Amino acid sequence: MTAILDAPGPRWFTIPSHRPFLGDLAAGLWRALCPLGPEALAEAVILIPTRRSARALAEAFLGAGDHGAVLLPQIRALGDLDEGEAPFEPGDIAVDLPPAIGTARRRFELAGLIVEHEEILERRLDAGAALEMADALAAFLDGCALEEVGDRGAVQALVDGELARHWQVSADFLGIALAAWPRRLEALGLMDVATRRVALLRRLAARWRDRPPAGVIVAAGSTGTAPAAADLLATIARVPRGCVVLPGLDTSLSDAAWAEVGEQHPQGAMKRLLARAGLARGDVRDWDPAAEAGGAGRWRRRILSEALAPPGATADWLDQIERLRAEGVVAGVDPFAAGLAGLSTITAAGEEEAAAAIALLLREALETPGKTAALITPDAALARRVSARLLRWNISADSSAGQALAGTPAAVLAGLVARATVDPVDPVTLLAILKHPLVRLGLDEADLARDRSTLEGRALRGARPANRAAIEARLTSNESLSHSLAAAAGACLAKLHQALALAAAPFCDGTASAAAAASAVAAAMETLATGPRGGAGEPWGGLAGGALAQLFSTLIGESEGLPPVTAEGFSELLAGLMAAELVRSGGASHPRLRILGVLEARLLGADRLILAGLEEGVWPRAAPVDPFLSRPMRERLGLPAPERRIGLSAHDFAQAAAGPEVILVNAERRAGAPAVASRWLWRLRVLARGAEVDVPGRDDILAWARTLDGPLDPAPETLRTAPRPRPTPPVAARPRRLSVTAVETWVRDPYAVYARHVLGLNALERPDEPVEARARGSAVHRAFETFADRHPAELPAEAEAEFAAMLIQALREAGMPEGRMARERALAANTAPWAIDLERRRRPGARLIVEKRGELAFVVEGRPFTLSAKADRIEVFADRAHILDFKTGIPPTAKQVRAGYAPQLTLTGAIVAAGGFADIGPLPPGDLVYVRVSGRRPPGKEICHVAAGESAAMARAALDGLKRRVAQFDDPATPYLSWVAPELGGRHGGDYDQLARVWEWRVIGQTDGEPRG
Repeated sequence: MTAILDAPGPRWFTIPSHRPFLGDLAAGLWRALCPLGPEALAEAVILIPTRRSARALAEAFLGAGDHGAVLLPQIRALGDLDEGEAPFEPGDIAVDLPPAIGTARRRFELAGLIVEHEEILERRLDAGAALEMADALAAFLDGCALEEVGDRGAVQALVDGELARHWQVSADFLGIALAAWPRRLEALGLMDVATRRVALLRRLAARWRDRPPAGVIVAAGSTGTAPAAADLLATIARVPRGCVVLPGLDTSLSDAAWAEVGEQHPQGAMKRLLARAGLARGDVRDWDPAAEAGGAGRWRRRILSEALAPPGATADWLDQIERLRAEGVVAGVDPFAAGLAGLSTITAAGEEEAAAAIALLLREALETPGKTAALITPDAALARRVSARLLRWNISADSSAGQALAGTPAAVLAGLVARATVDPVDPVTLLAILKHPLVRLGLDEADLARDRSTLEGRALRGARPANRAAIEARLTSNESLSHSLAAAAGACLAKLHQALALAAAPFCDGTASAAAAASAVAAAMETLATGPRGGAGEPWGGLAGGALAQLFSTLIGESEGLPPVTAEGFSELLAGLMAAELVRSGGASHPRLRILGVLEARLLGADRLILAGLEEGVWPRAAPVDPFLSRPMRERLGLPAPERRIGLSAHDFAQAAAGPEVILVNAERRAGAPAVASRWLWRLRVLARGAEVDVPGRDDILAWARTLDGPLDPAPETLRTAPRPRPTPPVAARPRRLSVTAVETWVRDPYAVYARHVLGLNALERPDEPVEARARGSAVHRAFETFADRHPAELPAEAEAEFAAMLIQALREAGMPEGRMARERALAANTAPWAIDLERRRRPGARLIVEKRGELAFVVEGRPFTLSAKADRIEVFADRAHILDFKTGIPPTAKQVRAGYAPQLTLTGAIVAAGGFADIGPLPPGDLVYVRVSGRRPPGKEICHVAAGESAAMARAALDGLKRRVAQFDDPATPYLSWVAPELGGRHGGDYDQLARVWEWRVIGQTDGEPRG
């Protein structure tokens, strides 16, 4: 092996993709240098792409030395251009270079530059849009720096008369940016990251070219995507004891296929590197020919090579399959059986199922002592799902995906505080702040819990309050709340609003600087977190708190270039910044499991590799869209095509998929939408079918995953522990007074009557309860009532306008949000003519009784019962009384009324017939009419299910049915069952479905279990 360093240069080697790259590299250098003495290895310099791979290489040297004492070589991270790592800086080559500008500072400065020249872009930009444009501009500047192209004149010369106007605008702006940005950096005494990286690589190449080092220099694992990196590799290959080791150069690909290799091919980067170095593919030698020629892994590499061949080279796939089979005959193996051994696929239904299967695969690997496993995926969300699934077995895997800062407690509080500056009386936001674990408001836990409970139950539920005074009024006007509890809760609310006022203070004039807004939100957070002993609270603890503190520090100190923001704009800006930041736990993790992104996984391996996220748009990601440059403009400027990154991703996939045990995972649906399998997975399956074999699947893992989270056997015997509830309260506890609407509920869902009238449970309103439907129903009733009170006889001349005004006023009083009023005005304008026509048709000869209460008492088997009703409108004539009920929703059907499922109007008719309404006296009921008012086309409709000729008989029948029901439920053995009328949807008593466990005994059990009550 010493020949690898003593042979004449240039020395280029490759380790095939099916071999463990770092293990073979360490073993080869160990064998080459250790015979020369222990200091030979220690004096060697090895340049590796990333810090993570550098750490893994150090472990590989320990393995090469049989885990004995080893003097490690100098392993340096060359600096992965995709990850943004700083390159190796030996000696004094960086002494006279300015320091690099920080990532956040650069982003803010570029945003400021964009805002300063926004008139050129012909658009107005807020802070969020400026940052998005800054990211695009940063990518352009990085591309120009790394490719060493793009002076101002070249950019402005790109545009000719044939291009669209927006490309001309882009070119003008980019030309200005290329001139202005270096001047700004010079004023700051800083240097752009990419420019500095290229300068360092160029200086290092020049130094080693002019004064070649005498020691061993090895550059391993890099593909030289940037020209400066490629030239450095070429220099290293020519120094006296230097060499370059490429990862996975495909030497088996035919010359015709190699000629077709383009940017999207896994070998595209290395083909470009070799061409720049003036080398042919045959000039690259195997690092360890003996190891690389043997083993079944080479057949996997060959199959992957053919599967990922350039499109133009796939026409002879059948011929290639025959050639592979012929090679296998010579070697005495079936190349497809050997190549697919250890490779399997899983196609999950969705992301959750994929995460469950991957977690099981990782857990399964731990059953074998010493076995390592790794998940490689570019999908950070999937990585977090898998991490969460592993916690089922108390396993914490080393994950490079980390956690989004936005999901950590401190960041959640920051987002809530910023949102509260936009809408300071939003009850959902206020409750979320009050319930946040970091919030103390100067109170101990018991007092805060008491005040929070009071505010939630008595002040912050229901419709949104109009202002802070409305919240306080709910506390003081609640007669069931003691004065002391109301006072304590009011004091807590005052502290909350005082803290939030700090955050809102910079926006008193409408806008503020991002720095002032960030400082105010930080002060508000510290005030909210203040404990009972006083002093400013500290919401900045832990890794997440520290990351958030760093973000706020950057905003406060370095965001002067951003335009002024509104409260809403700052809330969105902060949310976007926090979502982009990652927090890595840094805690203890299992030593044999890792979850890696694609970049972090380069050159790393494990006994079992799981490649997931293999869907188009995920892995590979779609080519990015450049908002500044079109494809022809990029080509003329000398910038790489957007597809270059797809080629690098393809190389990462080919390297990882060649491992000894690999499972490829894709999902059929993502975010609820159909997903397409990755092109690489698809091509692999097509090639296998051409060879009349199938890529093995892990259906057993999918079955386990589905069973693990699936429901129990829904057979009836398994449901005996959760039967349909059959409450039978004592007769004395059963209700003796019900309204006609409660009776209707009783008919449909007796359990709801039990829950409300026996247990005394009332459904809580949600915070910020939508009031549109309720407000519209209340307003329609109120408008008809008010109009009838003001004009009991004759209608005024401007009746339609007056009714419409009454309806609009009633909507406001009922709490209809002002933002909905434009729509409501249109509906009111439609409703008013129809309503007045209704009045003109129905009023002649009638005396109107509106919103009137009536009662009917009767005795059943010696026990009294009272039926009550509130009639929306009764039209009293000499011989009958028509009963109207106004509906803004869907009224009951005639079938439901006649079957007794909707007895509201028939029972009201019984009360009228018995003289239960004091101002009416006993009268036979007339028409029983539902009046549906919608405001649409048609704006209203009279629905008379029961006419005057039969209403009296139906009223008597309804009352007799009620008496029978009362008698039935006076039997202590009669239960209050749930969902006795499922054909009606069961929604009348829906507030209590969860309490009745309807999902368990009916939906899962697929039976209603009982006859109707």
